[in-house]
Amino acid sequence: CPDCQREYDDPGDRRFHAQPNACPQCGPQLALVDRKGQSLSDDPMDVSAELLQAGRILAIKGLGGFQLACDATNAGTVAELRRRKHRAAKPFALMARDQAQVALFSHLDMATADVLASPAAPIVLIPARKKDQMQPLADEIAPGQGRLGIMLLNTALHHLLFQRLDVPLVMTSGNLSGEPQVGGNDQALERLAGIADAWLVHDRDIVNRLDDSVVQMADGSPRLLRRARGYTPAPLRLHQSFDKAAPVLACGADLKSTFCLLKDGQAVVSQHMGDMENARTHREFHRNLALYSETHNFAPAVVAVDSHPGYFSSRLGREQASAADLPLMEVQHHHAHIAAVMAESGFGPDAPPVLGVVLDGLGFGDDGTIWGGEFLRADFRGYRRLAHFAPVALPGGEKANRQPWRNLLAHLLAAFGPDAVNEVEKHFGTLPFLGPLENKPAVTLAQMVARGVNAPLASSAGRLFDAIAAALSLCFDEIRFEGQAAMELQSLAEAAPGETGKYPTGPGPTIRWNGLWNGILADLKSGVSSGCIAARAHNTIAATVCETVARISAPHPRSPVVLTGGVFQNRLLLEQVTAELNVCGHTVLAPQAFPANDGGLSLGQATIAAARALP
Repeated sequence: CPDCQREYDDPGDRRFHAQPNACPQCGPQLALVDRKGQSLSDDPMDVSAELLQAGRILAIKGLGGFQLACDATNAGTVAELRRRKHRAAKPFALMARDQAQVALFSHLDMATADVLASPAAPIVLIPARKKDQMQPLADEIAPGQGRLGIMLLNTALHHLLFQRLDVPLVMTSGNLSGEPQVGGNDQALERLAGIADAWLVHDRDIVNRLDDSVVQMADGSPRLLRRARGYTPAPLRLHQSFDKAAPVLACGADLKSTFCLLKDGQAVVSQHMGDMENARTHREFHRNLALYSETHNFAPAVVAVDSHPGYFSSRLGREQASAADLPLMEVQHHHAHIAAVMAESGFGPDAPPVLGVVLDGLGFGDDGTIWGGEFLRADFRGYRRLAHFAPVALPGGEKANRQPWRNLLAHLLAAFGPDAVNEVEKHFGTLPFLGPLENKPAVTLAQMVARGVNAPLASSAGRLFDAIAAALSLCFDEIRFEGQAAMELQSLAEAAPGETGKYPTGPGPTIRWNGLWNGILADLKSGVSSGCIAARAHNTIAATVCETVARISAPHPRSPVVLTGGVFQNRLLLEQVTAELNVCGHTVLAPQAFPANDGGLSLGQATIAAARALP
């Protein structure tokens, strides 16, 4: 408007020196509207607060997209939000007014408080107080979890809203579960029509959609689990030897999808975009890639993709390479995980190899099988597999990723033979999981495993955790979001902090879990608490990892040890392994600024491709 323009053009006015300028006449305009876009009030902030206090669900336009908000102390409203959003169990994030309010329902230490109040303002996972020691919160916020995901106010709109509220809010992504967060007003009215009761909007466009970032404290450091708002698109300055590398586009993986642009010695990793099985995420991938390429004046000379033949992200990368007639480089999944940590830690392309321990759900191995519990000696240009978890069948293939009872059955078959269910009952009696297991098609699946029909072998650490969870009756039938069974198993173990017991495992380059299963079943027979068993299982896996590292590192005692992969998001496991390896004199590296899960994979792909392309 004329007043703003006069201030902006006058060197004597302080606003002459400001990049942005706005006022009530020409600045962003706020409105509270119904699903047809019709205004509900001339006082949108007061009425929005009243609606929230009355148990309504609001769609609120945040910094990087719409958020769905409701009163976190109203159990009925939180349950209704789950129903409408089709989000059965995955934890909701909370937004609190200030740190004093956070401390009412969580254990807030100084290091965590610093991350919470940092300019990035991420969601931080914080241990929850016991129910009798905290301000009441709806149980449905984080069922089965010992931690709460909490963030502070991060836009002016949030500050204005919380001036009118005395309770924390659930503040979750504005989407149907599995879809990208919505960013435009019209899109929000359309896509959130069955979820929100009202929409608090403004007329400032969101150019680049960004989810909220997620951080946890582990081993004394903040570690990103989801890198988005507040952190992207900040580049990573690579080792100076990468300065001469050809520009690389890396397309990441299908879960926790990101891409990476490597150019002039810097790596720019995109924000978290979701899972590529969703067509809307495909469109987001293309849109963001175009935006980043234009912003960074980027044209790739090489395209890098995961070696999995079925990944959507790899298919998109192949299309990019084919359309521009560029060389395509396939990168093994677990090698990329290790390279991402090496890049973050400042290693150059000619750095000597590290010992990498990569524990995750699955990745395509270079032998055509599924890997997921891997010990590799690797540098940027190559790797060698030194040890691994014993391959165990995935009965029903993809279904085993969602139904933990299938993994339990497979591990029992591996440990006790083709008549495993009867053998378990014979030696350990009628254990709690046997009844539910006998109601499943266990005999048919055992035959499938024996014949190798739709039961691929996988050395997956993630499926081992699922199997242990199922044995303890956690998520036995199905998981309702990725990692649910392992997260609940971790929470159970953390409830028995003094437990130091562990089960025996056999040495060797192929790590078998017969001793672990004999110990778990014997403890179940003896009535040992589920918390103690979960803790002992964690202790066993941590000790086995450390024993394996000790054996394979003997010829290379000075090599750093990299711990990565989605399973190492388990804070308890990461801290146990790190502490024991440090005692043994190893230098331990683990992801901090980039996720240990597949969200960091594109960084590893890009640096491997760049190193291999260097003369």
